[in-house]
Amino acid sequence: MSMSEEVKELKAFRCDDRCVLSVYLNTNPADPDQQQAAWRIHLKSGLKRLDEYIVASNDEKELTAYRLVKDKVMKEIEHNQNELAKGAVIFAAAEPEIWSVHYVQVAVKTSFHWENHPVTKELESMLQAYPEAGIILPGYSDVRILDTAMGRVRDETVYEFDSGLDVWKEQKGVKSSIQRGVGGHTDEFDQRLKENLDRFYKQMGSVVGKMKKKRGWKEIHVAGEAELAKSFSSVLSEKPESCQHKNFGKMKNDQIIQKVFEIR
Repeated sequence: MSMSEEVKELKAFRCDDRCVLSVYLNTNPADPDQQQAAWRIHLKSGLKRLDEYIVASNDEKELTAYRLVKDKVMKEIEHNQNELAKGAVIFAAAEPEIWSVHYVQVAVKTSFHWENHPVTKELESMLQAYPEAGIILPGYSDVRILDTAMGRVRDETVYEFDSGLDVWKEQKGVKSSIQRGVGGHTDEFDQRLKENLDRFYKQMGSVVGKMKKKRGWKEIHVAGEAELAKSFSSVLSEKPESCQHKNFGKMKNDQIIQKVFEIR
């Protein structure tokens, strides 16, 4: 299920009485307010305040329902504390059941809600800023595809390029020479290699189109050396949201996402 579809389901969810715990937790280690994992204190104090509020209402059924999901949320975050990025977003209810967990790589403002529906406004804003998107990184030897949503990579796929030229294997350093744009091989070899690379990109363009539909991407971004990025963008059936002439090959996935969405 895509994030957009999940948000749609969350927005439609309702229960007769208050039963849904919505948690937005800032866990960004770079935030000065989050030194020494201060999120633990914020999590416990925020959930405790809700507990006290429900106790004051003298509704034992509601209190039981709240404490059940509160404990589940606490365990979830504690068990995954090494996976925390910039924030965690959780929606939980026991009856009827709902359990939706997202560890995101975008800024999150800590807040806690106990309502008869999931409080999704901030999640929707995050998804609008960092929508479900495919980031395509075309290279000389492969095409790398990042399936992303809300600042994190959900999946990564790499398609390797087979030049179809035996000379590729025989002449060590040909690949690096091509990447540097220097000599060391014939113009005929260059032309044959370019034609094969163009065919490969054309095939990948079809693959990306199918992935966009299957994975619910709202946007496609292409980033790479100018000639490669332009070439790949030209084979896509739909114009990409952005075509960036930057080589992000050595960057980590989270850094690539940040750079792509900063520039777009």
